[in-house]
Amino acid sequence: MQQILSYSAVELGKKIAAGEITSVEATKAYLDAIGVTDKDINAYITVDTEGAIKAAEAADKMIAEKKAAGEALSPLAGVPVAIKDNMCIDGTLTTCASHILDNFVPTYTATAVEKLLEAGAVVLGRTNMDEFAMGSTTETSYFGATKNPRNLTRVPGGSSGGSAAAVAAKSCAVALGSDTGGSIRQPASFCGVTGIKPTYGRVSRYGLIAYGSSLDQIGPLGRDVTDCATVLEIISGHDPKDSTSAGGDETSKKDPRTTDNKFTEALIDDVKGMKIGVPRDYFLEGIDEDVKKAVLDAAEVFKAKGAIVEEFDLGMVEYAIPAYYVIACAEASSNLERFDGVKYGYRTEEYTDLHNMYKKTRSEGFGAEVKRRIMLGSFVLSSGYYDAYYVKALRVKALIKKAFDDAFSKYDVILGPVAPTTALKLGESLSDPIQMYLGDIYTVSVNLAGIPGVSLPCGEDKEGLPIGLQLLGQTFDEKKIIQAAYTYEKYRLENMNLTCDNELGLKNGKEA
Repeated sequence: MQQILSYSAVELGKKIAAGEITSVEATKAYLDAIGVTDKDINAYITVDTEGAIKAAEAADKMIAEKKAAGEALSPLAGVPVAIKDNMCIDGTLTTCASHILDNFVPTYTATAVEKLLEAGAVVLGRTNMDEFAMGSTTETSYFGATKNPRNLTRVPGGSSGGSAAAVAAKSCAVALGSDTGGSIRQPASFCGVTGIKPTYGRVSRYGLIAYGSSLDQIGPLGRDVTDCATVLEIISGHDPKDSTSAGGDETSKKDPRTTDNKFTEALIDDVKGMKIGVPRDYFLEGIDEDVKKAVLDAAEVFKAKGAIVEEFDLGMVEYAIPAYYVIACAEASSNLERFDGVKYGYRTEEYTDLHNMYKKTRSEGFGAEVKRRIMLGSFVLSSGYYDAYYVKALRVKALIKKAFDDAFSKYDVILGPVAPTTALKLGESLSDPIQMYLGDIYTVSVNLAGIPGVSLPCGEDKEGLPIGLQLLGQTFDEKKIIQAAYTYEKYRLENMNLTCDNELGLKNGKEA
């Protein structure tokens, strides 16, 4: 079992395609791993053991038939994956980690998940998350907090903390998460894995239960850049079911990059001549010294590899958090109006009339963080405050997008930290929500601007907790950040292996 779990998703796919491992064997190995680790980590809300094995049997049959017919296989055919519990899957419990949806079984499947299923991937189960994706720690879940596999006293980040923890704990080969203000990149950083937040519109949002509709985007979490690029290649593309999906006839004529989804072509070890900007604004007050050093050391690696690395002033950074939370909460209050106890989901047992039923259902069904954001959103959208807060936040959003556009007129990639600190202790953020919000300072502006970003490991702090490096690209320039990330990852792994080899050699020498 351990050998199967040691492979990355792409490596495992190659083994399955070659007939060295069956999908059923791989699926059972991961289900066994979930049984061993998840009682401590709580990365999963639902594990579909029977359904996963049936899907693996079907995958093995499909692989055999395609090989016999000489047809090409998807790189993830037969590979076990996990799905964040805010993406609908037909006939499967989908809760958004909320009491108000703890009995909701959708009758349709999210497009991104559908594309994975069509590729032959096997869904193991649904991963834990902050309730309705509102949080940065995966502690607001109705089903209990998820713990960081690297240190069980720490949070895994959020809101896709369950997906990141499952990848880090090797209880799935790769996972899907969603990113509204950093919810893929920040947990990837805290758990020491890799995550990609695509350009807004690159991946269909159909079937993703909405938090902030203008900000939400589905993306992959994996063990390395190759896994994430491979998943992104599969799930990307225009979807007529999603009006915000890019790549239709009109958008593709204006920008051909919207239909260029061959992200694995960018897995190239080469950044020579690439212009990389490092915002001074990201390294001022509040950033941990270990994080600062690890990220700036990564910048030196790019320099050594031939990239042109320069510091610059990005601007607007201090306005990102207030603008994000005004816009996100306003959209959340609108999107969550539909959960009223009438159409689907939880309904209170005792009520006197319709209005009382609405009130009690929502009071009992939503958690504290969701209620906080609904109230904030309703306030900024209310008469007398709409122009003062919501309209002003939209203007700031446009200015943030312009600041990034100006930066990308000079640089191919922007380099910075994912979060100002490493993983926080369990319970710290719940006692001080403002501090949790401020922890999103380097990630939320990316969603406001709609640009792509990747998070990958770049070191550890003094306590051995992972530190994440964030690389940002211009709209629909995922290939550049994937190429830069792959180059850095390869350099770091080679040097880590060299260090391990040297240590092993010294030990062997002493023993000899």
